[in-house]
Amino acid sequence: MEIVLKQKIREALSSLYNAKVDDNHIQLQETRKDFPGDFTLVVFPLLRFSKNTPEQTGESIGNYLTDNFPLISGFNVIKGFLNLEVSYKWWIEYFSALCGEKDYFRNCRIANPEVILVEYSSPNTNKPLHLGHIRNNLLGFSLNRILASCGHKVIKTSIVNDRGIHICKSMLAWLKFGNNETPESAGIKGDHLVGKYYVKYEQEYKLQVDELIKNGMGEAEARSSAPLLKEAREMLLRWESNDRETMELWKMMNSWVYAGFDETYRMLGVDFDRVYYESETYLAGKEIVLKGLRDNILYRQEDNSIWVDLTSMGLDHKLLLRSDGTAVYITQDLGTAVERFNEFGFDKTIYVVGNEQNYHFQVLGALMKKMGYPWAGGLIHFSYGMVELPEGRMKSREGIIVDADDLIREMHDTAREVSLELGKLSDYSEPEKEEIFRKIGLGALKYFMLKVDPHRNMTFNPAESIDFNGNTGPFIQYTYARIRSLFRKAEQMGIYPDKKALLTARPGQKEIELIKLFRKFSDVVSQAASELSPALVANYCYDLSKEYNQFYHDFSILGEENMELRDFRIYLSEVAGDLILNGMWLLGIEMPERM
Repeated sequence: MEIVLKQKIREALSSLYNAKVDDNHIQLQETRKDFPGDFTLVVFPLLRFSKNTPEQTGESIGNYLTDNFPLISGFNVIKGFLNLEVSYKWWIEYFSALCGEKDYFRNCRIANPEVILVEYSSPNTNKPLHLGHIRNNLLGFSLNRILASCGHKVIKTSIVNDRGIHICKSMLAWLKFGNNETPESAGIKGDHLVGKYYVKYEQEYKLQVDELIKNGMGEAEARSSAPLLKEAREMLLRWESNDRETMELWKMMNSWVYAGFDETYRMLGVDFDRVYYESETYLAGKEIVLKGLRDNILYRQEDNSIWVDLTSMGLDHKLLLRSDGTAVYITQDLGTAVERFNEFGFDKTIYVVGNEQNYHFQVLGALMKKMGYPWAGGLIHFSYGMVELPEGRMKSREGIIVDADDLIREMHDTAREVSLELGKLSDYSEPEKEEIFRKIGLGALKYFMLKVDPHRNMTFNPAESIDFNGNTGPFIQYTYARIRSLFRKAEQMGIYPDKKALLTARPGQKEIELIKLFRKFSDVVSQAASELSPALVANYCYDLSKEYNQFYHDFSILGEENMELRDFRIYLSEVAGDLILNGMWLLGIEMPERM
């Protein structure tokens, strides 16, 4: 409609003012809800052609369109804005075509798709996944589906941070205090066991620091002189030297963590096409750094450490290799980026990483441009806000975290409790009930995380997220289940709608309002892809569910005596359900057929 409307507006300007106007001057947007109309033309850029007031220009264009374009049924002018009303006939024909289409993403697909890597999760192997990882994974997985629905080739990737001083801290603590404990002997997941020893390290390290301070040492010196830290640094050097015993311990503990991560990902419903490991890519990064040194792009300090000077790019000096030759975090990012480009030849890599790493990714982009990689401009940091609980921030070093596994189980249990209170699943078997509870609990968690603008910090409230009323996942799931129930009842009643009703029925304004909302689906998905915002899709699903529920409450569907109108409303319900299902799929949310 927008393309045709712009063409008609160009015709109007040519006829009225003998002006040839390109699309840049024709600004069309949705009409605000507080004014009548469907599309609004911004008149101000056209005054140079009309040589008239905004009001008179709008009136002239509006009259021309209603006289020469039957699909425009009326208009009104508010100052410099021409609000155009699309005819009833067009909406009916649009809906009829939509019912026959069924490919709801067709209009989202772009002409020149790209190869896009989306990196998310990126956990450390010294602790289990927590609440922050949940938001990260859900954002990354949803971005993948949204971008792919618009035609892009998307590769879901993760980088596992499986090396470094923090990993050695867990390993050292297990050696000192573990007594050969394993996930099997402890009866807990491997990632939880390793995380337990990371916390143990921090506890023992703090005791050593406090003791040194008590004996007269300054705090900064005490923190760097604690025996445990020295041992962890020595272990890192042994690891980078490929010491056999150190490597065997590292492989064993990492295998525990990977098994734990895989179970959490399965419960959360996310996956990856390609997983990279820092223990492998940092070597490529070191080679890149050494080449940059040989090419005089980088410089060496007196202590033998290697740095880059980014002050000409508005940044600072950045350490790339320590004086002992060990790599820092950005070293592996260099290696990973180059390996990915060699493997996939991507147009973009989107790093789904929290906003506390904003400066890091500024440095990475600047560093790679300085080192001469022409594709460095395709490295995009998707900077999202932190997530907290009502009680405040998490502290993983102190063991004060919201564990992902525990939260998923809690949401499942809460869904069970709330659903049983409603008492609508009495004729389902226990396994069937549990599957519905799982979908509701995860739906509540995912929707609450994704409905918020990703760039904002957020507070996750489990009790609020599972409310069956309001802007929640269960409310949208319940709407979909209600639509599916309607179709089960129609089948029981022997009602099979006739598609002729799509063009012969005379629906009212409420039905037209729903159809208008249907038309926005592809625009919302396209906007979500261009702005990298699953929140747009989430809130569209809520708006559509809310509008449909109001329609369902106010109008009879299966009980409507006019069969043509009844059938029209059945098809209306079908498309509403399909769009809700597709929209929630983009968010990674499963939809129960009954609740």
